Amino acid sequence: MQQILNLIGRTLAVSLALLGPVISAADASRRPNILVIVADDLGYADLGFQGGTDIPTPYINSIAGNGARFTNGYVSGPYCSPTRAGLLTGRYQQRFGHEFNPGGEGAAAGKGEIGLPLSETTIANRFKDAGYVTGLVGKWHLGASPKFHPQNRGFDEYFGFLGGANTYFNKQTTSILRGTEKQSEPTYLTDAFGREAVSFVDRHQSKPFFLYLAFNAVHTPLEADEERLKKFSAINESQRRTYAAMLSAMDDAVGNVLKKLRESQLEENTLIFFISDNGGPTMRGTTINGSINTPLRGSKRTTLEGGVRVPFAIQWKGQIAPGTVFDRPVIQLDIQPTALAAAGLEIRAEWKFDGVNLLPFIKGQATGVPHETLYWRLGEQNAIRHGDWKLVQYDLHVESSPTKGVSQKKLYHLAKDVGETRDLAADYPDKVKELEKIWQKWNSELVKPLW
Repeated sequence: MQQILNLIGRTLAVSLALLGPVISAADASRRPNILVIVADDLGYADLGFQGGTDIPTPYINSIAGNGARFTNGYVSGPYCSPTRAGLLTGRYQQRFGHEFNPGGEGAAAGKGEIGLPLSETTIANRFKDAGYVTGLVGKWHLGASPKFHPQNRGFDEYFGFLGGANTYFNKQTTSILRGTEKQSEPTYLTDAFGREAVSFVDRHQSKPFFLYLAFNAVHTPLEADEERLKKFSAINESQRRTYAAMLSAMDDAVGNVLKKLRESQLEENTLIFFISDNGGPTMRGTTINGSINTPLRGSKRTTLEGGVRVPFAIQWKGQIAPGTVFDRPVIQLDIQPTALAAAGLEIRAEWKFDGVNLLPFIKGQATGVPHETLYWRLGEQNAIRHGDWKLVQYDLHVESSPTKGVSQKKLYHLAKDVGETRDLAADYPDKVKELEKIWQKWNSELVKPLW
């Protein structure tokens, strides 16, 4: 009997650790602020903390240096919009049909039925319900009609654009929205997003806030201001030089937000996440925006590592030890449950999160791994990572083939071959069958794409 009681006690302790602390209403004012920063189409190797050397990114690097970086950080899709749908819901987006990009603000998207399904509750909804001030600065790309507007999906404030891409020079355009009002923007867009994020922090110091800072940098069009282009005159290749200037602008904007948190004495009470929405884009070996995914194979739009493995870092001073390196797989679906747990908010089973609270794992309070298995599906492309093994079918056209289609099933051991260079399917047919069976079970739980 005593052994059973001991087992129950240990199980309860682990369960409470995974949920995080429960904070009373009286302590609500001390709940941490949450800042989620997302880069767009960032190359895997382009940040300093990822080994990049030709583009200084000191402020983004500081997030990893002051907290934890994840060497096996993933997103649930190789495209912009599906990844964001997963981020905001904490669930695999294929479970509710958001498998593909919805398009921009054109005729198809404007018909009103293409966007993050209204059946889904967002992270902004949950934090708003908990008394947080919620804001989005930047790219939305989850539906352009009014019912999908960020301020109808849990965000109190919004400044940005609704589509998937936008010019960085908006003096003569009105594609930028403040709330629902269109306006021109005289400032280089990345700088403007940094300015608006700083303003949000400045105006909401007396109440906990949730801020989603979604840059469109370094997504095309390749546009940079002259001052930053001059900083990278030593880079001979023009595409890479413009990309470097764009990334430098994003790093400056991040730095301004971090500085405002520090000046406002909010730094230690703010949990900060940084990810990219997918890998850098290439087409048959040629980079589209100047990004570099080394040592990964593949790119945005593929289920190879270069499409779904991304820079991923978390900072929470006083809670996460600086310089922490976490080597087991994590995914952007973990951001919502981690943030909710940090705020002491209840995580309900009926929400059916696919993500988990990462804090106990980072702090060494939980044994095991956050995810034994991760899954991907994008049309005919698919992949599963189970332990260090990965089974994948990927888009041949993006990588090398002049004709469209997907590869045969390929098996890779990522711990020994992160570049996915040696297909082991013929050597381990039983492993192929095992992983295929696990993926098919997950696939049976999904719905058909809504578009």
